[in-house]
Amino acid sequence: MSSDDSNEGGISRRGFLARTATASAALAVAGPDAASAEPDGRGDGLVDVELRVNERVERLRLDPRVTLLDTVRDRLGLTGTKKGCDRGQCGACTVHVDGRRVLACLTLAGSVTGKRVTTIEGLARGSALHPVQQAFLDHDGFQCGFCTSGQIMSAVAVLREGQARSPEQIREVMSGNICRCGAYGPIVDAIRAVGAAD
Repeated sequence: MSSDDSNEGGISRRGFLARTATASAALAVAGPDAASAEPDGRGDGLVDVELRVNERVERLRLDPRVTLLDTVRDRLGLTGTKKGCDRGQCGACTVHVDGRRVLACLTLAGSVTGKRVTTIEGLARGSALHPVQQAFLDHDGFQCGFCTSGQIMSAVAVLREGQARSPEQIREVMSGNICRCGAYGPIVDAIRAVGAAD
């Protein structure tokens, strides 16, 4: 009998290992309390999360494994934050959490409870665009526009951090944001223009 054959209990060794690996991965993503988490006794496995997104308090009931990206897009309707690779490799989902840029596709919504979340929709003040948004328009810092919101959110953080002193430094600190259209030159120009105006 091979190691993959079923034993008397009806489960193969390979099946057992696959189930164990799947359960371990789910626990690693969701955290140790997620498997038994039924905090309010409803038995649905969901948790209550209070988010402060773009200065609005949002109270949601979520699966503990749901990402911040899926929450802002699907539950809050803030679709400016884009789902590009969904693996933390392209930067299209960049948002700010307490002023720091994070990849929303790698951030669990429950982990930002009580923190300030800002999406691209929260940058403008009424009809007045944020200076970085205006600079991207003025310098044609986009083509298809899919990566633009993530580029702008990263650029705002880079400028706030004082990391935009030269074109080379800007390229380095913005390297986590991919533009598949290759509009890097105008993006750097837009960031430099805002940095020079400050």
